Amino acid sequence: MRILLTGASGFIGQHLLRALLAEGHHVVCAVRTPKTSTDPHLSYVHADFAKDTDKSVWMARLSKVEAVINTVGIFRESGSQTFERLHLETPRALFAACAESEQVRMVIQLSALGADREADTRYHLSKRAADDYLAGLPVRAYIVQPSLVYGKEGSSARVFKGLASMPFAVRFGSAPQLVQPVHIDDVVGAILALLGGRTPHRLPLAPGVTSMRVPLVGPQALPFTDYLARLRGAMGMGRLRVLPLPGALARLMAKFGRWLPGGLLDEEALRMLDRGNTGDPTVIARLLGRPLKTIEEFVTDPQAERTLAKLSWLLPTLRWSIVAVWIATAIVSFGLYPVEASYDLLARTGIPPAWQALMLYGAATFDLLLGLGIAFLPRRRWLWLAQLALIGFYTVVIAFKLPEFLLHPYGPLTKNLPMLAAIWLLYELEEEK
Repeated sequence: MRILLTGASGFIGQHLLRALLAEGHHVVCAVRTPKTSTDPHLSYVHADFAKDTDKSVWMARLSKVEAVINTVGIFRESGSQTFERLHLETPRALFAACAESEQVRMVIQLSALGADREADTRYHLSKRAADDYLAGLPVRAYIVQPSLVYGKEGSSARVFKGLASMPFAVRFGSAPQLVQPVHIDDVVGAILALLGGRTPHRLPLAPGVTSMRVPLVGPQALPFTDYLARLRGAMGMGRLRVLPLPGALARLMAKFGRWLPGGLLDEEALRMLDRGNTGDPTVIARLLGRPLKTIEEFVTDPQAERTLAKLSWLLPTLRWSIVAVWIATAIVSFGLYPVEASYDLLARTGIPPAWQALMLYGAATFDLLLGLGIAFLPRRRWLWLAQLALIGFYTVVIAFKLPEFLLHPYGPLTKNLPMLAAIWLLYELEEEK
């Protein structure tokens, strides 16, 4: 079957792409940056969901296409990447083109559990509007609605395992906050089953009915903190301590969450969590024809995943502590420590009086810039190397010129050794961009 797949570079899209190719389908990936493929069953076409809101644009891409799978979705808006464009306007143009095409026999829309009549967040409302539009078209359509989808390399799974590995978890408010996590393999398997003609019920679609909503959930609904506890146990860790947070304070934290880059908590996310995220697991189980994966089966390498989970929050903690060291050092050098005493230390290292002010305030400014660079620059590998060189230089000069600091009982100079080791660790683990 020739299939048009949108969102092929996303988490679910990538898994679907591999599975579709493994089953021998020809996949046309609609992406913003097309690639050159050597696989005869894989091709790419340019598409931009932030711009392609005209039906005619999609008609041109549906040549010889028999099925369309739309997996495009965002959790937070950014610039032109809005819910209105990516979840509603462009999918509506795509679905209208599918309905007019004489070749497209099926559309599978990746929606979300909660995109229903009780939806009250912009994320869910935009998904529901697109789902309703598709359901009203004369084309066979399956609207799949997954709960929390777990995959080892998924960003949300990394965050949740990181939360599970922390000394304690926070419970935001008193709502049940039920979730029903489902493994990515089960999600992909269910979509492939629908594509192959299997239905989640014993009978196919009734006469005159062209669409069906299909919940994709795990085998068990449980409170979100219990989900974290189960992940923690699967990684071989002890009992999870839970800190209850009053609802008013939780909502206040959520207001600030929207300003945190990459964070999952904001006001809408908290409302979705409070509402719950559950469905009937027998539907997906019938599609798969096998038992669903349990949370304990999510973690396949406990030791490695436990280490990565801890690093996900320990490394940022270490980075921000070094930011604090550089900024505090700069503030102290700018005048909190007596300036004359600083000049005396510089003189003892061989700096002439005419250069002492420039050296003191120049070094303080450089320290401040280092701290700000570590905090805000996206590429930091060169900064770690600069710090290693700078601290190493300071250590050698002070050891020879001011030996009392080397032999001081508080160890102001020898403490540079763990600082150097921490910076080297951050350099080695920094992703190359």
